[in-house]
Amino acid sequence: MSKTMWKPGTFIYPIPAVMVSCGTFEKSNIMTVAWTGILNTNPAMVYISVRPERYSYNLIKESGEFVINLTTEDLAFATDWCGVKSGANVDKFKEMKLTKEKGNFVKCPMIAESPVSVECKVKEIRELGSHHMFVAEVLAINADDKYIDEKGAFDISKCDLIAYANGGYYSLDKKIGKFGYSVQKKKKK
Repeated sequence: MSKTMWKPGTFIYPIPAVMVSCGTFEKSNIMTVAWTGILNTNPAMVYISVRPERYSYNLIKESGEFVINLTTEDLAFATDWCGVKSGANVDKFKEMKLTKEKGNFVKCPMIAESPVSVECKVKEIRELGSHHMFVAEVLAINADDKYIDEKGAFDISKCDLIAYANGGYYSLDKKIGKFGYSVQKKKKK
């Protein structure tokens, strides 16, 4: 196998394409973020990276909170649209016909149409260059009841989540294994 070397860049794909809601119920915004992920388990910590010139940057910096809303195939258009329009000029909730939903711990709205909304409290802002990373503690995870099975477990396979890779949105359509399946003992018949 042969590989071509490119200059350093962002090429760890796929990554989540999420809609981050911020601000207050009265003055809210949604921004699309692909630079996001998990940082720690205990306490649960996540991050989003945002350019300082973005409208949402100061909303998050001033309030110290935001919500990461996972996106689905049904939300793909709104996800893209919220990423190319500025909240300084348009009401993204109104234009995309998305429903504001109260969180349990944050003042900014969650997106009701999202299967999972993660309420976050900023703990640190790291200035990294083109983007500043908001390191945040997870205060609550709000999962849509329709994705919770009879045992009380969340069934992520029913959500039709999407990911982002190299300028495109992709569906995640099937599970191919589970953690530890490569070493799991075969059941005796």
